[in-house]
Amino acid sequence: MSILELLKDIFLLIFSFGAIHFISKKYFIESLDHISRKLRLSSDMAGSTLMAAGSSAPELSVALFAIFMSGHHEAIGVGAIVGSALFNILVITGMVMWYRRSSKLVWQPIFRDIVFYILAVLLLAYIFFKGELTLLGGLLLVALYVLYVVVVYYWKRILPYKDAEIDFTKKESAQKNVHGFSRLVSRLDPVIAPYQILVFIISIGLISFLSWILVMSAVGISDTLRIPELLVGITVVAIGTSVPDLISSVIVARQGRHGMAINNAIGSNTFDILIGLGLPFLLYMLIKGEGFILDSANLDFSVSVLLGSAILLLVYLVWRKWKISRPFGIFLMILYTVYLGHIIFNSI
Repeated sequence: MSILELLKDIFLLIFSFGAIHFISKKYFIESLDHISRKLRLSSDMAGSTLMAAGSSAPELSVALFAIFMSGHHEAIGVGAIVGSALFNILVITGMVMWYRRSSKLVWQPIFRDIVFYILAVLLLAYIFFKGELTLLGGLLLVALYVLYVVVVYYWKRILPYKDAEIDFTKKESAQKNVHGFSRLVSRLDPVIAPYQILVFIISIGLISFLSWILVMSAVGISDTLRIPELLVGITVVAIGTSVPDLISSVIVARQGRHGMAINNAIGSNTFDILIGLGLPFLLYMLIKGEGFILDSANLDFSVSVLLGSAILLLVYLVWRKWKISRPFGIFLMILYTVYLGHIIFNSI
């Protein structure tokens, strides 16, 4: 029976990965571009806020589910957020650099996002150091994100720069040749085109639901194979819920919007930490009327890597005068592989 359950969970895991990939590529990016045009958002603001928040919906839903689920499964939610943040800054940023090779970034929005990301990690490290989440801690996390959104809105007035605008209606050439299910779905495009805001909301909902399936299947696999929950959260769940971020960033990078892609990766991290953890923590304390103890002993190393990688990226970009390069992108992805190996080796 356990073998059948394991096979079922593996199937659901693979299915959720594929479904998230399809929804993200086919609907999420196009609806995001439509909303960005309607709101007249710059590409970096769309990447830092709307795209980051939307593509981080899986992480938020995972954290909410894990924290409110009976049986004290907070480690899965916290591990997913921390692991996803590491995946974003090392793998996604590295992949964007690999695709775009030697391109120069508009430094003002990147600098803004990295600074706020470092502040978010420092606040998270402080909460972990205390070992207990209080109402004040949850409020500080959410308040810092609100401040971040305000700063993003006014940033162009503080440090003026020219936004690299790209035609949002540009399609990838590969989409011209669609087959099977993709061809059938493509026939619906003219029907749903006027309702892109609704499509955007539905796509986020579907991504969140599929992420829940992913989490349940991953937890089922961990129970069958007796893998620690924290390891599941920081590896399988974190990587799985980061798939929309990876797909979205690679797509916009291939379209020439590499700055937006990096803004999305870093902005997603800021959203993950401040809202992905802050909002569930805050809701838990408001509903339950009490805080809870955080078992963060095994996360200290991961948070240190989070902080170190952000500082390393900032120093490198300043040193290179905000030019990205393929070798450094490869280095970031290798660094994540080494980190993952260390975590797995020390958890089993």
